[in-house]
Amino acid sequence: MKTYENIKKTLRSSPKAWLVTGVAGFIGSNLLEALLKLDQAVVGLDNLATGHLRNLEEVLSLVSPEQKKRFTFVEGDICHLPTCHKACTGVDYVLHQAALGSVPRSIEDPLSTHDSNVTGTVNMLLAARDAGVKRFVYASSSALYGDHPDLPKVEDRIGNPLSPYAVSKLANELYAMNFSRTYGLETMGLRYFNVFGPRQDPEGPYAAVIPKWVIAMMHSEPLYINGTGETSRDFCFVENVIQINLLAATADRPEALNQTYNVALNSRKSLKELFETLRTGLLPDHPHLENFKPIHRDFRPGDVLHSQADISRAQDLLGYQPTHTLEEGLREALTWYAEKLGKRE
Repeated sequence: MKTYENIKKTLRSSPKAWLVTGVAGFIGSNLLEALLKLDQAVVGLDNLATGHLRNLEEVLSLVSPEQKKRFTFVEGDICHLPTCHKACTGVDYVLHQAALGSVPRSIEDPLSTHDSNVTGTVNMLLAARDAGVKRFVYASSSALYGDHPDLPKVEDRIGNPLSPYAVSKLANELYAMNFSRTYGLETMGLRYFNVFGPRQDPEGPYAAVIPKWVIAMMHSEPLYINGTGETSRDFCFVENVIQINLLAATADRPEALNQTYNVALNSRKSLKELFETLRTGLLPDHPHLENFKPIHRDFRPGDVLHSQADISRAQDLLGYQPTHTLEEGLREALTWYAEKLGKRE
């Protein structure tokens, strides 16, 4: 943790200007909170298609009045190049989180996924290049590993993408690599595995598994597991994601630049085990979960069976050291879920 603590200390003493795209979303709003608490100047860009103003309101309620003044919100779409240019003006670092997530959504509507994830990212790369941004850090995905059978997943060995979403994230990495080579724009790709934490949206057909299951358990609603429950994932608490974004943005070792990095824990938990962990964590305040059971249904097209990240590259080149295991992250997340989601009618 020495590297991360040193970076935070340096940023506090020498604030920078940051652009966070997708700032009203789950990961974007957590990055905003962390940056404002480090006294950074932050421009946030979001079209509010999947993000929520309530996330920004919550963040601004958690920072000081002076820190609040350091935030500028731009409501706009990354598919509109002039908006991207406006947002990048005067920025040192871009943390590009804006995207249409979800494998099922991309299968249902590949064109919207392409427009947002590919065209939108190329727009942001162009705007960052033209503004002279120091570094462009972008959200990639573990979906790139596709049908490659090896575990844990190593950055240099990917398989065939299994969904339009995975194709869009592969395109992001190829474009970022090309912008680095062609224009000298420093880019860093972060392959997020299954991120969870406060402000993750539990609603809608494409909601992530942990908040979706939590709200189902709290309100005695049907909880579905796709397949047998043996499917496993490398679940990563959002605080670890914040850490690696700041490490990637400020890394100064030449060999660390223009790389892609896995963002996870190098561990796996099956969906069956995750269900029991959540049920046990919620049971003291929700005794109706004593005999609560999931409903199994067909395995979902486009998903992979098992996912686990080798994080040695991030550890070696960036000094990444996850601060939260799955269990530690869930303890923090469940407190937030209980306060925010438990009140739902």
